[in-house]
Amino acid sequence: MKIAVAGATGAVGQQMIKCLEERLPQAEIKALASARSAGKVLSFQKQYVIGELTENSFDDVDYVLGATENNITAWWAPLAVKAGAVVVDNSSLYRLQEDVPLVIPEINPEDILTHHGIIANPNCATIIALVAVNALHQRWHVERMIVSTYQAVSGAGMQGIRDLENQVKDPSVPSLAFPHPIAYNLIPQIGGFDEEGYSSEERKMQNEGRKIWHHPELLVNCTCVRVPTMRSHAESITLQFREKPDLAEARELLKKAEGVILADDPKNHVYPMPLTTSDQDLVYVGRLRKDVSDPKEHSLVLFCSGDQIRKGAATNTVQILEKLLASK
Repeated sequence: MKIAVAGATGAVGQQMIKCLEERLPQAEIKALASARSAGKVLSFQKQYVIGELTENSFDDVDYVLGATENNITAWWAPLAVKAGAVVVDNSSLYRLQEDVPLVIPEINPEDILTHHGIIANPNCATIIALVAVNALHQRWHVERMIVSTYQAVSGAGMQGIRDLENQVKDPSVPSLAFPHPIAYNLIPQIGGFDEEGYSSEERKMQNEGRKIWHHPELLVNCTCVRVPTMRSHAESITLQFREKPDLAEARELLKKAEGVILADDPKNHVYPMPLTTSDQDLVYVGRLRKDVSDPKEHSLVLFCSGDQIRKGAATNTVQILEKLLASK
């Protein structure tokens, strides 16, 4: 089995290789990137000489994990499929395309089997939120979500990390990844704004959640904020259900939920935080409580956090590949 990683030098691409080493150690990995990176060496458990991403890169490859920008993905992904490889892509290019499955393995693994050569990986904030609340949705059916995200700088790639590192040392250093300084600051913008004032990141959770849950009536109001943390996104989520939820039962459901750790003991200062959720693959959920503003008592509130480079991107992609392999 030979697996190529397209965009291997970026933060997500490098994490994909690490996750493949952890979870599929028998695989032969082919690291691909732009011509300027060709010949460089990545060192993890093994060493990988970067090859140039060209139209002939996929002739000897079974699967491709994609970690490139949309315009680059649009060029190479059809070539990979034509060469006979199956693509699991982390860009946003194919996520809402009707004939491309959009998959979180803990939620809709059966959709993998409907692929026509390409499987899409959801947005990182979408993955973290839906893994956190899926067990509750399956029990009481979510009708509406109100979400505020607190997204780490690594979500903007290596340059986002460099911006924060540089500005912590010298606040006068200009940002290259963000429209404003990020050190000692919050930026309520991730992506461009549409005519209604919502950013592209904010639209993703509604559109992608509807597709993943097969729930076209899902309503989501989301505000996405870039915060000066290195790794792991956090989210505050209010869930409005079709049926009245039970708080004690909700806790029991979350204790058993796949991919979830219940970290919910606020009196002893136990709750999800980026520092404790980084560099692992589970989504931590806590601060679970009733929504006191809902007179019908159909709503719950929670806080969650997860590593957006691992579970929010690289690990979810590798898990999709694992499910695909298991289906053969």
